[in-house]
Parts: sequence; structure tokens; C-alpha cells
Amino acid sequence: MAVYTDVAADELADFLKDYEIGELLSYKGIAEGVENSNFLLHTTSGSFILTLYEKRVAKGDLPFFLSLMTHLASRGVNCPQPVKDKSGEALRTLAGRPAAIITFLEGVWPRKPNAAHCAGAGKVLAETHLAGADFAMSRANALSVSGWRPLFDQAAARANEVQSGLHDFLGAELDYLESGVWPQHLPQGVIHADLFPDNVFFLGDRVSGIIDFTFACTDMFAYDVGICLNAWCFEADYSFNVTKARALLSAYGRERPMSKAEEDALPLLARGSALRFLLTRLVDFLNVPKGALVRPKDPLEYVRKLRFHQSVSSIRDYGVLV
Repeated sequence: MAVYTDVAADELADFLKDYEIGELLSYKGIAEGVENSNFLLHTTSGSFILTLYEKRVAKGDLPFFLSLMTHLASRGVNCPQPVKDKSGEALRTLAGRPAAIITFLEGVWPRKPNAAHCAGAGKVLAETHLAGADFAMSRANALSVSGWRPLFDQAAARANEVQSGLHDFLGAELDYLESGVWPQHLPQGVIHADLFPDNVFFLGDRVSGIIDFTFACTDMFAYDVGICLNAWCFEADYSFNVTKARALLSAYGRERPMSKAEEDALPLLARGSALRFLLTRLVDFLNVPKGALVRPKDPLEYVRKLRFHQSVSSIRDYGVLV
């Protein structure tokens, strides 16, 4: 979450007149994250989240995200729900941006995830994969292999400003992953594609719900697992925590066991997901709009993670006994 587009109080108050969620009491921008403009709203009816969709989010994809949240909730996955206006529309326009209001989810995200948190993340990820099995809509993953070269091209000229040799490191990894090694026939369906700790809320060690579906798409389930290994199982010094990885993968497998082919492909998928987040973070780091309320995330974190995955030979290196 972030704030790229500001909203005036009177403009927001007029906007809310088309909803039945009470009158605006206060609102504030949310600085975490990097993709859209988000605000916490307090009205006479309670708390809500307002999102203005920007950057990589195509307006045509928004019905997919909003419908998916409704579908997952109907299958038992606790996630925010779109709030419809008085005419029954969930998607509107505010400050020149597509906009939606969603319900507020109780809980806090773990700043220092422990093994129990990782197990909770693995469990809810598997539950999300299973709950989306009968979701009627689909959306291609624009940030899979075919989308990485354009990101590299955006950042290539300045990559070495961030770290010496980064340009050639990225180019070599991209050449490898584009060479035909990327898996093509693993089980797939709806994936979250961004299940970082700040998108999973807990009450104690129990998951209270998940948020932020703006990268959700149709892709390989095991790729989503690889994203979570990167997001949850590294320490502050970027060392890989096998105990956390074992907790995450075991909890996932209890809900949805992975096939042998998925297990064999997991190191490569985790490697690819590390490159994906390295590239998007690098582009964002080099292109923060002036005046935007946003904290760009460090792309070099994913250089270290990618180097780790380059050294992994099998799922055993993630703490799983096979």
C-alpha cells in the first residue's frame, strides 16, 4: 500500500454520499506497500479501506480482483469484501483513478514472522488455492517469465547505480530462465501471487484473514509457494531459515499435498519469483514519483535471496524430507 494520488476531504465526503456506510469522520493515507494509493477511512458506520488503483493495475482486471474476494469469502477464506454503492457498483472513479472501498479486516501482520506465523501462511495459501478451484474467471500472470524482460529493459541503464555488476547479474539470470527451463505443465489455478507478511493478518498465532489481491492471477500453485518461501523464510540478515520453511511447506501440504513434479520444480520457481520481485522493486526504486507517500523497498534484498536459490538443488534444501 502507498499514496501516489491524494484525495481532498470534501471530494471524498461527496464520494461517500453514494454509499450507505455513514458520514466521513476521518481518513489517512497508508504508506506501506508500493502499488496503489490506499486510505484508512473512519465513518459513522465503522472502518473501511479505500483503494485508488494505479501503476501496474489495469482497469480491465479490477472486476477479477473484486469478484475473487467475494468468491473466496463464500468458500470460507476470510478476506475483505468490496462495498457496493447505492446503485450496486463496487468499482467507481475518484480523483481520476479507478477506486473501490473494501471492508476493514481485524488483526495485525507480523513484523518478525516466527515458525507459527509461517505455518499459518502456508495453511491459508493452500486454502486459497483450493477455494479458487471453481472460480469462473481467469487472468494471465503479466509478471511471469514473459513480463520480466520488459522490466529489465526499464531498469537496465541504471541498474549498476544500485549495485555494481547488477546489470550483468540480472541479464544472465533472465537469459537462463527464458531458455526453456521454466515449467509448463504443473497444476494451476487462482494464486494470490503477493502473499507477503503484510498481506496476512493474525490474531495471536491464528490467521484472521488475507488482503491485497491486486496481483492475483491464474498460474502454477507451486509458483505461489515459491513466492511465500521468499517472503516468509529469510531472516533480517537474508539467511534462509529452514525451520520456518519446513513449517510453511508442511502446513501447505496438509491442506493441499504437492505432486512430485511440483516439489522437483520448487527451487526453480522460487528462483524465478525472486527475480520477479527483484525486477519490480528495482523499477520502483528507480522511479519513485516526486511527492508520493511511499517507502520503496530494497531491491538488493532479492539479489541475496536469488543467489541462495541459485545454490539449491532440491526441496530437501528447504527442510523437507523426501
